[in-house]
Amino acid sequence: MSKGGLEAGVASKGAGAGAGAGAGASRPLSILDFIFRVVAGLATLASAISMGTTNETLPFFTQFIRFRAEYDDLPTFTFFVVANAIITGYLVLSLTLSIFHVIRSGAKGTRILLVILDTAALGLLTSAASAATAIVYLAHKGNTSANWFAICQQFNSFCERISGSLIGSFVAIVMFVLLIFLSSFAISRHH
Repeated sequence: MSKGGLEAGVASKGAGAGAGAGAGASRPLSILDFIFRVVAGLATLASAISMGTTNETLPFFTQFIRFRAEYDDLPTFTFFVVANAIITGYLVLSLTLSIFHVIRSGAKGTRILLVILDTAALGLLTSAASAATAIVYLAHKGNTSANWFAICQQFNSFCERISGSLIGSFVAIVMFVLLIFLSSFAISRHH
């Protein structure tokens, strides 16, 4: 009986050591998750600020008549700014769970929650960035069959800033895809 108890105790220690090793092995994944969230948060914040502060005024014939281009002239750009601001807020809040995962690498339930929320955030960010990209394309190229003229020949600074603001969103989209793969991999390692 004592021999059987000893074997059970050894097996129990082995199982505990294996679980600890798995948790320790996923600590680098948790740190990488934290870094990706910081990068995505900074990218969406930069995109929202860049687009939200974009405007340009051009004189027309006289100084009293002016043409002005602002981001909020187009609802698509307003949606882009709001979506990036929402995603930035979500990423700041999700950093707390990411820090929790660095401390307790074995947490599975919160990782599943983050995968679900990251997927929803990815959908929102992708829709906002792709809608804004379509408008930026029209601003650069126009559409002659619809009599939409390219405005970027006149509003050069405006178009450079709105084009540049898209870069941050697409960087954040790539970070979200990597975050989802990373979290899914960490969940599968614990299963």
